[in-house]
Amino acid sequence: MQSNIVDYEKLRREKGAGAVVREVLDTHYAMSYDAVERQHADAVLWSETVYPTTFGHPKSSAGAELDHEILSIVNAAGVPFVFGTYDRGSAGEYNAAAFVAPGAGLLGLYRKTRLFLLTEYLPDWLDSPTLRQWLPWAGTWRPGSGARVFPLRLADGREIPVLPLICLDDVDATLAIEGARLGGQAILTMSNDAWFSANAQGAELHQAVAAFRSIETRLPQFRVTTSGYSAVIDPSGSVIAGSRLGERTLVVGEQLVREPPQTLMLRWGDWVGRAAALLLALMAGWALVTTVGQRLGLTESGGDAATDSALPTTFKVALLPPLARFAAGLLRSLARLSLLGMAAVMLLGDTAVQTNTLAQLRLFGLLFLAPEAAAWCLLQAFSARASIEGETLVLSRGQQRLELALGDIAALEPWRLAIPSTGATLRLVSGECWPYGLALADPAALARALRLGDGGKASAVSRVSLYAAARAAIRLGWLDRPLLKYGVLPLLLALPAFRLHQYIAYGSALGEYYSFGLLAYAKAFALWWAAWAMGVILCAAVLRAVIEAGTLLAVLLRPSRSTGIRRGLERLGHAALYLGLPSWLLMRLLAN
Repeated sequence: MQSNIVDYEKLRREKGAGAVVREVLDTHYAMSYDAVERQHADAVLWSETVYPTTFGHPKSSAGAELDHEILSIVNAAGVPFVFGTYDRGSAGEYNAAAFVAPGAGLLGLYRKTRLFLLTEYLPDWLDSPTLRQWLPWAGTWRPGSGARVFPLRLADGREIPVLPLICLDDVDATLAIEGARLGGQAILTMSNDAWFSANAQGAELHQAVAAFRSIETRLPQFRVTTSGYSAVIDPSGSVIAGSRLGERTLVVGEQLVREPPQTLMLRWGDWVGRAAALLLALMAGWALVTTVGQRLGLTESGGDAATDSALPTTFKVALLPPLARFAAGLLRSLARLSLLGMAAVMLLGDTAVQTNTLAQLRLFGLLFLAPEAAAWCLLQAFSARASIEGETLVLSRGQQRLELALGDIAALEPWRLAIPSTGATLRLVSGECWPYGLALADPAALARALRLGDGGKASAVSRVSLYAAARAAIRLGWLDRPLLKYGVLPLLLALPAFRLHQYIAYGSALGEYYSFGLLAYAKAFALWWAAWAMGVILCAAVLRAVIEAGTLLAVLLRPSRSTGIRRGLERLGHAALYLGLPSWLLMRLLAN
């Protein structure tokens, strides 16, 4: 029944409350007579809160008379009625839907689960007399306990299990899914979309969203609103009968009601939103690791040193005062040394830590991820862009600019220790060092762009330059991509190990899923994946320490071959990580 009676407050002011109640009920009685006698409807559905008081629990003698009146109408019609009303309990009052059958009276009441914040209710922690003075329209309704299925007893003896949803309920996919799992074979949605009277798109969008509940569960849906859009929606989400906005009409439709098929939504729950959120997180993570990789020198940012024309003219740098460099270096040193310490503990240390994955992950987060993230944030805070404009070195960040004449720069001295990353200090013509250090991926490329040498007089500085050159000469390939190294590789290692664990602990590859559900299964796999990711990072840290130590040794003993030795060490590191770890896992599996 779409009565198109809206703006109850205005009607009360014009006619009085009693006259409005009488008009609303008499209109619905007349339309219901037409639906049953002329259209031969099997059931009648009224809109949200159309009955003006608590049905079945009258507050007064007038309310008891209205209840009796409704019961007599239903008995005369000979078909079940479902309509919006109110209910009350020990906790308060509820927006509800009443199921009334001829001869049997009230079968039950569904209480609306999803209430509108600041309109239908105020949270207890926010509720106060002052706020209610500011929001006089805010209601005091209580939320229901979730999805429920009711028997709709038709005149011919059939009993159809139906799922009622009121207004905002049909926006929540989980309620429809829970109702379908409880055995519902049709959805009854009731709403009061009169507030969209001046904006038809809002009411149309609400119906489109409600149709998705049928698409997801493959349940037919009968939807009624006060002023539109009311509709009969088939299991594919198509409207097979509907109304226009702002008209008084009956919407009559017939649907085949049966046990629905098991859709992915019913099996997995509301997975679409989570999957989309995960995809966005992965995309954001990819952008983040790419940016961080460029900041930390894990990806190439320089050009070909063969000719000046191929040199880059813009560099991403972190412009670090001494204190900032010390703090970032301390945090990053703590993080990297913690990795080596954890690796030693995992190999030689306490058995309690070796066998406790959660304890390992907590230590990993506390000792590595937290200081590493803090160091990254600190470098980001001082990030800038270095460019050469004519005969001036310009360091800019937003609207801030520092300029230094190229003629005032005598040399670019690489840092003896690549902490917090590779970088260099500018030596001025006056002999003093510029007060800011430059953290960047390839100091040698910047030196060539500035048309400078390394500026080193002593052999120690020269060796530092050789070490930096050996590091910068290695072009990182696709095997060094963080997403591949720390995401995909651990995933490939976790899959067979997790599958074996499922067989051992639960008897099949999906044993934990069948025993405890999808959420427990997904959490267990995420834990295995995280543990393998931590293991790969620890292995990579040990390999990185060996590679850097080997490079430094080559610079000291065979400086002319340091670049080639570094390249060979990098390749051995790739082989150890991408071939050694899978081979070790395979041997462990075969041995057991």
